Amino acid sequence: MKIVMAVIKPFKLDEVRDALTAIGVHGMTVTEVKGYGRQKGHTEIYRGTEYAVSFLPKLKVEVAVDTSQVDKVVEAITGAAKTGQIGDGKIFVVNLESAVRIRTGETDASAL
Repeated sequence: MKIVMAVIKPFKLDEVRDALTAIGVHGMTVTEVKGYGRQKGHTEIYRGTEYAVSFLPKLKVEVAVDTSQVDKVVEAITGAAKTGQIGDGKIFVVNLESAVRIRTGETDASAL
């Protein structure tokens, strides 16, 4: 099992969710996060004064999947989240040792 973590632009969430649902992924966790990569933030003008915004608002989408689904999930997220502009985000794949569904006590792949 793996956890696929994607940091994406906030306005791409609906497209990512639809793409994941289309390939059979039924659950995800979404967290509002802030960060920066190569773009290193930007500047904004507020009431005539210029401010440096170092951390940009992003969303972190986490999906726990069976190892056999990882490539399809990564492709779905990449296709849905891509704008071609700097700051589209990143995808990380992490090993998942175990999972337990609290309600039923199911474990590992059956808990996903």
